[in-house]
Amino acid sequence: MFIHHLNCISTCPLGGKLMDGQTRSLVKRGHLTCHCLLLEADHGLILVDTGLGLEDVRNPKSRLSGLFLTMVSPNFREEMTAVRQVESLGFNASDVRHIVLTHLDFDHAGGLDDFPHATVHMLQEECDYALKQLTWLDQQRFRPQQWSTKPNWRLYRVNEGEDWFGFSSVSQLEGVPNNIRLIPLPGHTHGHCGVAVKLDDKWLLQAGDAYFHHHEMDLQSPSCTLGLRFYQTLMEKDRQARLNNQQRLRELRRVQGDQVELFCSHDVVEFERLSGRSARVPAHHLRR
Repeated sequence: MFIHHLNCISTCPLGGKLMDGQTRSLVKRGHLTCHCLLLEADHGLILVDTGLGLEDVRNPKSRLSGLFLTMVSPNFREEMTAVRQVESLGFNASDVRHIVLTHLDFDHAGGLDDFPHATVHMLQEECDYALKQLTWLDQQRFRPQQWSTKPNWRLYRVNEGEDWFGFSSVSQLEGVPNNIRLIPLPGHTHGHCGVAVKLDDKWLLQAGDAYFHHHEMDLQSPSCTLGLRFYQTLMEKDRQARLNNQQRLRELRRVQGDQVELFCSHDVVEFERLSGRSARVPAHHLRR
């Protein structure tokens, strides 16, 4: 199985260096990724998350909330959408047979509409809470305008899985190779999960929004920028679960770091290390 790392539209949050730790100014906007994976499997392509999609680029005000358009100001470049990067790599959108979601936040699920024939896999609890729209913030982050593919969603319960390095997992995703697993990591949302992918003798774990900055996984002195600490607190559904899972991920890295490559959705440093290119460059520049 070959893996492509895709940044499916950067976000440019208020706060500059307070957010990403790298932007030189506090008054300039920062730079975060939306780190997705494209997997070349035997019977078609599999996406892990979709970032923001074509309709988000073309009609952002009707698709996304004013709150998040102001706070994170996505860099709406059509060539950075998942579907355009899939096409630039020489595939068709219809070649994407499955999409595995970490969660349903707008910046992870925005590209679902671009793959209308794909089966979408997520935890049952994530779908349940997103559909309820219980709070004002839920209405801003979970956007039904992005969910035209809902008839194609396949939902899984946590107790359907087996152990994965001490984490529970869902290993039998309908139609998906068994080397791809959902790893429940609640906290950021109730049904948030990571996605583990086995490559030869090593696993990749896309941890979604379980953490936001690579320094949070530091084994000696974990830390996070002030702005991202605030954002994570704003968005969390279960603070204790979120913090516990961050500690569990650090322990996973400490004990199984030679077997598991860990990364999150929004860290530019991690994306550029794993992809081997600038986060501002679409995947077709490194076509095999």
